[in-house]
Amino acid sequence: MTDLQREVWEGWTPQNFIDSLSKEISDIMTGLSFLDPFKTKEELNDYILNHQPYYKRPIPEVNEYFLNLYDLK
Repeated sequence: MTDLQREVWEGWTPQNFIDSLSKEISDIMTGLSFLDPFKTKEELNDYILNHQPYYKRPIPEVNEYFLNLYDLK
């Protein structure tokens, strides 16, 4: 089971990163953004890495959460 409450960086957990990205990724995926919805997991992973606050390394739990939510392969 994935631990969304483990500390990743200075008190931030995967859940905190998910919460900070959820609205903007939802807007993109539902067509409410000027960006086209992500079609591949690579597109989504790149977006997450470049837009998550503070920490610029992949966080597997965050990527996996959004990949599963939007059923991207």
